[in-house]
Amino acid sequence: MDIIRESPVAQYLTQQGIEQGGRERAIEDLLDVLEVRFALGAADPLASRIRDIEDLQRLKQLHRAAIQVESLEAFRSLLDADE
Repeated sequence: MDIIRESPVAQYLTQQGIEQGGRERAIEDLLDVLEVRFALGAADPLASRIRDIEDLQRLKQLHRAAIQVESLEAFRSLLDADE
């Protein structure tokens, strides 16, 4: 088992799994904030756009912005500005 754990392929796959899990958690956290603050529904096109974001740092930035913006439209503008 130690050989498998130390293999570069196993390390890469483990890291990819961790990153994917972090990304999925960041998406859910962001959508939760938008749902609570602005009643954003899961079927809203904005939710779909957020789910398509791959960059974990970008998702974290958007999460912080979602907490602070005054309206859903202001959040949309932030999202549009960076695309």
